[in-house]
Amino acid sequence: MIIGGAAGAAIGGPIGALLGAAAGIAVERGFVAPAFAASNETDASRRVAFTVAVIALSAKMAKADGIVTRDEIAAFRERVHIPPAEVTQVGRFWDLARQTKEGFEGYATQVSRMFSPRAPVLEQLLDLLFHIARSDGSLTAPEIDYLARVSDIFGFTEEDFHRLLALHADEGPQPWDVLGVDPAIPDDELQRHWKLLVRDHHPDKLIADGMPEEFIAAANDRLARINAAYDAMMRSRGFGAAPTGGGGSA
Repeated sequence: MIIGGAAGAAIGGPIGALLGAAAGIAVERGFVAPAFAASNETDASRRVAFTVAVIALSAKMAKADGIVTRDEIAAFRERVHIPPAEVTQVGRFWDLARQTKEGFEGYATQVSRMFSPRAPVLEQLLDLLFHIARSDGSLTAPEIDYLARVSDIFGFTEEDFHRLLALHADEGPQPWDVLGVDPAIPDDELQRHWKLLVRDHHPDKLIADGMPEEFIAAANDRLARINAAYDAMMRSRGFGAAPTGGGGSA
């Protein structure tokens, strides 16, 4: 299940507070989320915390420019698989996070401490926030400020942020932007870099590192973009179709 109802007390912090508030609403309205399995509680708590942080940061992202649109909510659901039985529950978390006075920095800081700085899982989350921000048109100044602050909290450099900004530019990214390399990178270095990206961003590895399986669609999309960019650069250099790096689980 996407969110375990018994995790709030174990998690603590702003994420735990949001879980607790949502649980109160659930009890009041006769809805109780299922608890995660007692075994492997630490791993389950981590996945729940990540999921709640994604919902909270996405909701705050949608509100960053003062207007929450259906496109932004649809963009979230494009990249995050929500089981039909849990759509209502996730919607309550979204609304609650959007309405709370808790700033987005608290959620970003708490989830960042679950991983090493600049971890691929955090880049996956930041990429999702960019996707939501872009869904209703061009990025606005408040949205860029929001994304830049989250990027900084996650440990990404200014160069990293501008690379991600280029990925979501109106004119679309260049292949080297997707891969984060210099356009003139030697062929052998390009191949090594691509293989590292495929390894680090493969959905199976991301899930092993703590990404819930509900985010598999976003992970598969990112891996497909990495492979397509590498293929485009290799073709532009006179090589044939590049070998694929594999996809994630369906």
